[in-house]
Amino acid sequence: MKEINLEETILNKIIKESYNILDLITFFTYANDILEAHSIKRGTLAPQAAGKIHTDFEKGFIKAEVFNYQDLLRVQSIHELKEKGFIKIEGKGYEIKDGDIVYFKFNI
Repeated sequence: MKEINLEETILNKIIKESYNILDLITFFTYANDILEAHSIKRGTLAPQAAGKIHTDFEKGFIKAEVFNYQDLLRVQSIHELKEKGFIKIEGKGYEIKDGDIVYFKFNI
């Protein structure tokens, strides 16, 4: 790509534009040392985002621990994010943002 002066692939451009046209964002979940990406419509609230993973998560939603991947890039560890107060506790009215990393708390 450097040899032909491309900053990103055509496929990446198509994916980004498709997300834009469809009004989609990506959020991540982290549990048991596994990071997973999920696509949702912009404006989706936390319980409905949890429901995209499993319907029981939406039904029993309690809260969400949220931080953004940009913050993680700055500090390099979840432990440091906690120490610096970057991890927020959000409720049912929280609108998931593009790049959020979310740990859902629920009870069934």
